[in-house]
Amino acid sequence: MTDQTLPPATRKPAEWRATLVDRGPFLVACVMLVVLVAVYGSLREGVFTLEELNIDTAAAMTLLLAATGQTIVLLRGGIDLSIGGMISFGTVIAATQFGDSWVTATAWGFGILLIGFAVGAINGLLISILRLQPFLVTLATWSILSGASLLILPTDGGRMPGGWMTFGNGSFLGLSTSVWILIVLFVFWVWFRKTRLGIAIRATGSNEKSAFLSGVSLTRINVITYGLSGVFAAIAALYLTTQTGTGSPTIGKDYILPSVAAAVIGGISLFGGRGDLSGTIIGAFILTIIGNLVFVLSVSSYWQPIVSGIILLIAVLASSLAERSARRSLA
Repeated sequence: MTDQTLPPATRKPAEWRATLVDRGPFLVACVMLVVLVAVYGSLREGVFTLEELNIDTAAAMTLLLAATGQTIVLLRGGIDLSIGGMISFGTVIAATQFGDSWVTATAWGFGILLIGFAVGAINGLLISILRLQPFLVTLATWSILSGASLLILPTDGGRMPGGWMTFGNGSFLGLSTSVWILIVLFVFWVWFRKTRLGIAIRATGSNEKSAFLSGVSLTRINVITYGLSGVFAAIAALYLTTQTGTGSPTIGKDYILPSVAAAVIGGISLFGGRGDLSGTIIGAFILTIIGNLVFVLSVSSYWQPIVSGIILLIAVLASSLAERSARRSLA
């Protein structure tokens, strides 16, 4: 008996179960976040305030921007290690070229975004044309960009326009710049996932062969997917400079694995085609609050990667169980 021959009363619970299975990893992430926030709130006053929201969002924003690009690539079924190199490269370019002029800073800011897209597009072309593994291609690009960053700025330094720092740390209607960026990012995603491109990226990640037979250009999808990842890495670099006021040729490596972890914790499948940016947002805040808890508890900072790894393991296990349940329900 097929789903079409089942009576409505039987088919509806089956649909609910399928939806629950598909959203299982995301729901697990939501529960994790609630528990962590509750623990954090019990240890520190003022956690449930607008000021704390502004602070935590500012702390998570660089990771969240990098993880947004990583989310797009993961939905495609790939991975992008080059975001680390692009973040470092973007900060050193900004720190050495922005100077004190807003005109110069704006021009170079757009230039950094174009460089980010170009780097990502090259990754996509190499992966498509030469049939190379995304891991190896983006690892090589990361190494090249990291080396170039060190050549431009061997040590942390440089300077940024005063207005640039003011903008990055400003507020409007009680909400910080970082919160407004988060709102814009969420609105962008609501629009993007419904576009033909967003649907094609998810479809290609779910079943590359079927997407190709449906007329989707795999080369075009790879170029745009990795290009967008490069753009978001560039945006992350620009935002980071508003917080630090300097460039760093090595800072990008701190965001490579966490960007993957934030996405996976939030329910993005490593095999492509499943997940949503809302989960990545949850994952980024989970990792940020773990860092806050480590600070509040006054324990060694070495505990932060340990706890993050445990939570990542739980998220991967939840994703695996959800996929197994989905297969059994379709059998």
